[in-house]
Amino acid sequence: MNKGDKIGFVSIKENKISALFKILAGEDNDYTGTVKWGKTITYSYMPQNYNNYFDGHNESLVDWLGEYSEEKDQTFLRGWLGRMLFSGEEGLKQAKVLSGGEKARCMLAKMMLTSGNLLIFDEPTNHLDLESITALNKGMINYKGNILFTSHDQELMQTVANVIIRIEDTVTFNKAIEYDEYLEKYYE
Repeated sequence: MNKGDKIGFVSIKENKISALFKILAGEDNDYTGTVKWGKTITYSYMPQNYNNYFDGHNESLVDWLGEYSEEKDQTFLRGWLGRMLFSGEEGLKQAKVLSGGEKARCMLAKMMLTSGNLLIFDEPTNHLDLESITALNKGMINYKGNILFTSHDQELMQTVANVIIRIEDTVTFNKAIEYDEYLEKYYE
């Protein structure tokens, strides 16, 4: 991986990509082998299914987000929630009662607070409205670190990925091309 690479993963069997991302993020240890990150790598991960981050959490969104921040000041945390379109008293909502889109926006705030230099996104546009998808797309394009991601959103894949990796059974295709070019030349 080169500095600034934004690698889009594709597969007919999407669960393979999700499994890989879970392993890379340390959320699945049920495999053989090891994952070793460079000394300067800090990663932030947004899984495809993030319900377990919220289910059973009775605390407010401010307190939930505070679990992932070194800074515990309520005003600071409310500022981050405000960036994710949670205004006023919405920050006091219980984390366990959020809609899918609200959970996605909270996960994005969590990722930004952890300040990773490698971002791992598994279907990040799920549950987001068009305005949020557009903002996410721009943010991913402008991000200076590395990104590993998969998405059904063709525009996101086309505008963000500079490398495509296709995983099928034991064959892996790795090419530094744009997504549309990949689809034209290699998709079967």
